[in-house]
Amino acid sequence: MDDKRSTFDSEPTGATAIRGVALDLDGLLYDTEPLYWQVGQQLLMRRGHHFTDQLQRQMMGRPGVQAMQVLIDALHLPDSPTALLEESESLYAGILETGLQPMPGLQHLQQRLLARRLPFGVATSSRRRFADLILQRDGLADRLSFLITGDDVNRGKPDPEIYLMAAAQLGILTHQMLVLEDSENGCAAALAAGAVTVAIPGQHSSDHDFTGVHLVATSLRDPRLYELLGFLPHA
Repeated sequence: MDDKRSTFDSEPTGATAIRGVALDLDGLLYDTEPLYWQVGQQLLMRRGHHFTDQLQRQMMGRPGVQAMQVLIDALHLPDSPTALLEESESLYAGILETGLQPMPGLQHLQQRLLARRLPFGVATSSRRRFADLILQRDGLADRLSFLITGDDVNRGKPDPEIYLMAAAQLGILTHQMLVLEDSENGCAAALAAGAVTVAIPGQHSSDHDFTGVHLVATSLRDPRLYELLGFLPHA
């Protein structure tokens, strides 16, 4: 890791020198939230309920079993969280192949991070089998310094566990790590870990509470994000 850091051509211009980047996956790198919405709708319609923005907001960023528990508690469902998760994953696998799109600016961002040799990885609440499937689509998996999934943590976002693990994987202090997130729970986890946190809300998280974040960016191509990283967006 020290070798990677020594190859920077200049230090970041912000007050904090960013030594590594942790990225959320769903809704941040790939537009999976509409797919999760479809799964939620199908899952609950089978049980005579409707999926809502409020339910999705509470579930975002939480590992699978914990996310299913949100549904069970909110709607008093008789299902076990494990059984509900298995059903939802079966639905998700069926639509993942045809409905997945990268978020605007993803390719450009990873190219700039690679060019500067700034290590980056993914910290997602998704199950590893789905994260692997998504990240292999565009070859991103081979470029990551780490991948931490919901299978690797005991406590999901907004608990800081996943981002404390990310900083450890990068071999840096948490305040030297930049975290990009699209949800309230994800940003709360990053802030609790002590990371420099940037929110990039999507359609399903535009009304989330991002109090305390360093920046609310418009997209992965926001010039202010690149300024924070210490290089120009179109370089």
